[in-house]
Amino acid sequence: MSATAPRVGVIGLGYVGLPLATAFAEAGVPVLGLDAVQSKVDSVNAGTSYIEDISSARLAPLTSSGLVRATTNWDELRDVDAILICLPTPLDEHREPDLSAVLGAAESLAQRLRPGQLVVLESTTYPGTTRDELAPILERSGLRAGRDFSLAFSPERVDPGREDWTTRTTPKVIGGLTPECTRRAAEIYGLAMTTIVEVSTPEVAEMTKLLENIFRSVNIALVNELAVMCDRMSIDLWEVIDAAATKPFGFMPFRPGPGLGGHCIPIDPFYLTWKAREFDFHTEFIELAGKVNSQMPAFCVSKVIRALNSRRQSLNGSRVLVLGVAYKKNVNDTRESPALRIIDLLAADGGIVDFHDPHVATLATRGLESVPLTAETLANHDVAVIVTDHDSIDWDLVVAHAPLVVDLRRVAPDAPHVWRL
Repeated sequence: MSATAPRVGVIGLGYVGLPLATAFAEAGVPVLGLDAVQSKVDSVNAGTSYIEDISSARLAPLTSSGLVRATTNWDELRDVDAILICLPTPLDEHREPDLSAVLGAAESLAQRLRPGQLVVLESTTYPGTTRDELAPILERSGLRAGRDFSLAFSPERVDPGREDWTTRTTPKVIGGLTPECTRRAAEIYGLAMTTIVEVSTPEVAEMTKLLENIFRSVNIALVNELAVMCDRMSIDLWEVIDAAATKPFGFMPFRPGPGLGGHCIPIDPFYLTWKAREFDFHTEFIELAGKVNSQMPAFCVSKVIRALNSRRQSLNGSRVLVLGVAYKKNVNDTRESPALRIIDLLAADGGIVDFHDPHVATLATRGLESVPLTAETLANHDVAVIVTDHDSIDWDLVVAHAPLVVDLRRVAPDAPHVWRL
């Protein structure tokens, strides 16, 4: 680390990188953000945020003071003390890990890495990536990981739209290639994060992130399967869950829903199932959870069909208003959103679909724009389907004016024409 105040570089200024850069800058640490998209770089340098969790009012003072600056020039990373990689790790068309962005960044870094720098991978991946994939590429610089430069893994734990736990206050797990690598990473993150959790290896840190999301995926699958079963048995699962939650030990409530969405939970488990095959191990429990959750949109559409049938109406030709298309409430992110699959299934069966979402203006790939939520709009549709429970939607208005409501989130007031998941 330099004798002066350390300087941090953040590669990737998306939903993880920009909040991370902001957290460091607010702690007084100068940050250089690097992104391949010029429009993002220009926005950051103008103090204009494109991430919902970071307001422009919060970002602008940091850029005007010089604490945050963005660039597309990789050479500028030579001057920072720590480089944090926050790039996407999606699945490819075969549902296998796509590390091309991360490994490409490592190749670019190898040409510029200097002795004494710290490199930390934050992108979700399978155990062994930091040691077996990242380190060899970075060592093409002629420098040795753990000797000439420090290398660690620290999983991002961003939960968009959340205000009680932020980038700064969520405990930061760190696993370095060596104990000294861990110490260096903990020292840097400790400048901006309130709680540091050191673990013994990068593999432990990599597996930690996967376990967190697999835990949610499996438990959501459990209640989703029970929701389908209880529907057949005419039992109110929501009441069952509330009753079970009164037990002060041994139970954690999860709620059913239309399926999983977002950048983590529907994707991360497949990183582990893919890696497990290398060890001749099949993660049947995890894969079953994915199967159950992936079937929920179809079950939800069947619920809409049954609700319409109760009024002697067919889905074919009916006007359907989908309320909420983001993958979770109070965000604008539609990645892997179950609402998209529900819209496709409704349309495939002849439904005439519109949507309203206060956070999402358009679904360009489906040729849809968000319609205003008014009494007239609701009355002009045969059924309103609640998919995403945004706080800003007036559910009383929905129930008062929609002739039929299918509530997949249990947020609408009770009424004879409201059907529940």
